[in-house]
Amino acid sequence: MTTLEVQGVSVNFGGRMALTDVDFGAVAGTVTGLIGPNGAGKTTLFNVICGLQAPTAGRIAIDGVDVTRLPPFKRARRGLARTFQRLELFGLLTVRENIYLGASVAKRPQPDAVTAGLIDQLGLSAVGDERTDRLPTGQARVVELARALATNPKVLLLDEPASGQDERETAAFRIVLQQVAEEGVAIVLVEHDVQLVMDVCSAIHVLDLGNVLASGSPAQVQQDPAVLAAYLGSVPHE
Repeated sequence: MTTLEVQGVSVNFGGRMALTDVDFGAVAGTVTGLIGPNGAGKTTLFNVICGLQAPTAGRIAIDGVDVTRLPPFKRARRGLARTFQRLELFGLLTVRENIYLGASVAKRPQPDAVTAGLIDQLGLSAVGDERTDRLPTGQARVVELARALATNPKVLLLDEPASGQDERETAAFRIVLQQVAEEGVAIVLVEHDVQLVMDVCSAIHVLDLGNVLASGSPAQVQQDPAVLAAYLGSVPHE
């Protein structure tokens, strides 16, 4: 069963179509990629999914339940979590406190244990008691991921989570994404690191000017002439 369904979503900003009849789904246990040039509509689509932007038309469902008219906090209660293109951490709180806040707001049993487990899983033990406004960007993005995971999501939206990470951090992050998906989470990944997307995603949807230009496996997308012309250019093949 598709955990997240996006059906016919359009967004009109004063006569300009930011999204036009967008369809896609995300399945539990997989990573689904959304790629495209800047201004393609990726973050707008995330905002529609999580309830920050009302669609002009279309439907959003989680586990078969229509959530299109639900506010963000009710979608979160149904298992939706996200990270942001611009970091949205509580800078005066420590790494541990940020993660604990996610677990406690979601009313997880034993939030201390949840927090400790995520700090260990994501390699944050050395900075657990550091304020997050003192962390480098790449590490802060891992903390934001940990806080989202602390809510025990069914659907996880990640908006450029590898931005600011070096090669070592991105390699570790790739492993974490695969582990989280294997635990049964449906991950939707917006990311400009195309190689990361190709490595971890089982399905990719390419947006251009608010339209779905192409959908398919990484191999199919890399070979699509329209995608190559609009966005990818040349992608390393392994």
